[in-house]
Amino acid sequence: NAIEDLTKLVRKLTTANFSNILITADHGFLYQHRPLDETDFSVADPTGSEILFKNRRFVIGRGLNETAGMKKFSSAKLGLSGDLDVLIPNSINRMRVKGAGSRFVHGGASLQEIVVPVLKVGKRREADVGKVDVQIIVPGRSLISSGQTAVTLYQAQAVSEKQQQRDLLAGIYASDGTLISDEHQLTFDFTSQNARERELPIKFLLSREADQFNDQDVFLKLRQRIGKTSHYEDYASHRFQLRRGITTDFDF
Repeated sequence: NAIEDLTKLVRKLTTANFSNILITADHGFLYQHRPLDETDFSVADPTGSEILFKNRRFVIGRGLNETAGMKKFSSAKLGLSGDLDVLIPNSINRMRVKGAGSRFVHGGASLQEIVVPVLKVGKRREADVGKVDVQIIVPGRSLISSGQTAVTLYQAQAVSEKQQQRDLLAGIYASDGTLISDEHQLTFDFTSQNARERELPIKFLLSREADQFNDQDVFLKLRQRIGKTSHYEDYASHRFQLRRGITTDFDF
């Protein structure tokens, strides 16, 4: 019922344009349905110069003695000021106190006692969420005169909650769509705020098919997958002039 109530509340808040919601809780406990055994209690009652506070889960005082079944901490060990001592039962043991409720097991330094759960609920408008932009940077002239060419691909924004990574397939194509170089599967997921650290230098090696397109315009294309299909569409392109004087056997 509590989870259903929280779900309804979150829906109402997001409807009211709340976009960042934190859900947390007090420490937890375990409920022990069976009757308690002697082994469920600490072995001995705490003793010391002065006992200031005592319940099922801890004892605070001064000059507390080491007690079997309990762990002793000084204020300094707990990061506190003063001269107090603290006794905490081992495991999920508890101390004897009057009244009901001993079947609700908190324990001393048990997991449910020292770890507090936090859920972060974030609402993102689809219109606000997109993929990072990638740009083609060509040093010098847009001319390919050898068996390879180098370019730099620049990720315009850092990846964040509202700017997701972009996956692209890069290659050089003739005007009729023939692939005339090697292809590179690239993922742009740089998170750095430094623009220079979001640059990706890359080299393309021309294939033998490139010879038949010499002295023609060719295109470096960045292509992206259409949804979850096996088809791709052009994302960005840059025109080059292919002008190779002598072909070479080193092309693949």
